[in-house]
Amino acid sequence: MPNLVSPEPVDYLVIGHVAHDLAPEGPRLGGTAAYSALTARALGVRVGVVTAAGPETSLAPLNDISVVSLESPRSTTFENTYNEHGRIQYVRAQATRIDFERVPESWQRASIIHLGPIADEMDATLPEGFSPALLGLTAQGWMRQWDANGRVSPRQWENADAALQRANAVVISREDVNGDEELIEHMAHQTRVLAVTEAAAGAVLHWHGDRRRFRAPKVKEVDATGAGDIFAAAFFVRLLATRDPWEATRFATLIASRSITRVGLDGIPTPSDIEQCKMEVLN
Repeated sequence: MPNLVSPEPVDYLVIGHVAHDLAPEGPRLGGTAAYSALTARALGVRVGVVTAAGPETSLAPLNDISVVSLESPRSTTFENTYNEHGRIQYVRAQATRIDFERVPESWQRASIIHLGPIADEMDATLPEGFSPALLGLTAQGWMRQWDANGRVSPRQWENADAALQRANAVVISREDVNGDEELIEHMAHQTRVLAVTEAAAGAVLHWHGDRRRFRAPKVKEVDATGAGDIFAAAFFVRLLATRDPWEATRFATLIASRSITRVGLDGIPTPSDIEQCKMEVLN
C-alpha cells in the first residue's frame, strides 16, 4: 500500500521513481525524485513526491517530505561508473510503473509539477485535471534504453513533440541526446524553454529563438551523480519565482556546480550555497 501522507497542498510535486543506486561504498538513495525534491525543499517550497520503491530502499532521507510510494517488488536500480569519456550506466531492476491516478487530488494543482522519469515509468503528458502554473520535464527517462546486460544507451523519445508542446520548461543533458545538435534544435522549437546541461561546461538555454551559454565555475569534481536533477529543481523553482529563464539558468548552473564537490545526497544545496549563488547572480 502507498505511504499515508498529509492531504495538505504542496508547491512542488515531483513524480518519478527514486533510484536504488549501487555505489562502491554501498547502495544509496538516488534518482530525480530524491535529488529534485530535496533541492526544492532546500529552496524553501513545500514538496510532495509520488514514486514507487521496493522494500530494499530506505526513503529515510525524504522523511521531512510528503511521499506517496507505490508498492513495488523492487526499486529501479542503477549502477554507475565514470571514466574519462563520461558515465557508463546499467539498469539492474525496474520498479512498478506510476499511474497518475495515484496522485492526491490536492497535489494535482501544485504550482510546479515536475515529471522526472528515470526508466520510462510514466506517461509524458498529464491527464486533464492537473493544473500546474509550471509543468517541468526532465526527459532522460524517456530517452534511454538498455540492452540484455542492462547497459544504458540513448534512444529516440517517442511522441515527444506533444509532451514538449505542453511543457513550460524542459531540461535535458547533452548526454541524453548523444550530442545530437539537430535534435536539440528541434526540441527547442517544440517547447517554450529548453535547458541543455553539459556537465563541467555548464548549460545552454534556448528561449524565444535565442540561445545563450552559461559556463560553470571550475570546481573539484567529487561526484556528479544527481547534478542534473539538482539543476532542474533549482531552475524550475527560480523560473517560476522570477519569470526570467536567463537568471534561472545561471542560478541553477551555480547550484549544480557546487553539488558535484560532495558525494551523493550531500550535494543538496545548503543555505550558504543558496545565498552565495543568489548573490553571484545579482552581481
